[in-house]
Amino acid sequence: MNNLLAEINITTLFTVVGIVAAIAILFAVLIVLVSHFTAVKTDEKAEEIKDLLANANCGGCGYAGCADFAKALSEGKADISACGPTGKENKVKIAALLGQEIDTSVELAAFVHCNGGLSCADKFGYVGNAGCAAKNAVGGGNKACAYGCLGDGTCAAQCDFNAIKVIDGVARVDSDKCVACGKCVKACPKRIIELLPKNVKVLVACSSLCKGKDVISACKNGCIGCGICAKFCPEGAIEMVDNLPRIDYAKCTGCLTCVAKCPRKCIHEIK
Repeated sequence: MNNLLAEINITTLFTVVGIVAAIAILFAVLIVLVSHFTAVKTDEKAEEIKDLLANANCGGCGYAGCADFAKALSEGKADISACGPTGKENKVKIAALLGQEIDTSVELAAFVHCNGGLSCADKFGYVGNAGCAAKNAVGGGNKACAYGCLGDGTCAAQCDFNAIKVIDGVARVDSDKCVACGKCVKACPKRIIELLPKNVKVLVACSSLCKGKDVISACKNGCIGCGICAKFCPEGAIEMVDNLPRIDYAKCTGCLTCVAKCPRKCIHEIK
């Protein structure tokens, strides 16, 4: 053992150790420098905004997730009102961070403008892939009404808040659960879902632009464009456009005259 130690050159040993240590230090310095110059600068405002968002990552705002939406808000490329899940209080805080004002007095929810479903005839038996988009790609869907809900629940599948269910062949929204993210609006191939104030009193549950005769042959519950609702509305809040009543909610008082007068019962009271 002593002979082995005697053969070791202490100077050589320290030289090797020194070289290894120097290389290690050099690489450590290089790593620090590379990290410094290639680091992505953090947008502190965007981070603060993200912390205030609901972070549901539902995509209803049109961005990939809440982080992207927060960045867009910070850069002035988005509007906080596009986020449904975030609560009023936090929206106000975000608006303050952005130097903006926001009206949170009106809450929105999705409403389906259709009353057909099982009451609407089928023009053919559909066999194919599931989903409303797949159905719609085949001759506009299997429903006799070209404007009606296809009832295959694509909107419900898109809803992250379990606010939509298909009942009797028509999508129905639970406004208490709906956060107005807008994903169902985008997902519906018939474009019959609309975001409206939660406090609306009546809804036209039909989207057909067809004439009365054609509607009657397709759907038991469809609007026939008779105009009785518009004629008897005491506030003049209803106008017939393309055979369909359009309600001006700024004028509507919720008197329910239109609900009572509609012969097809396609104007619903919203409770």
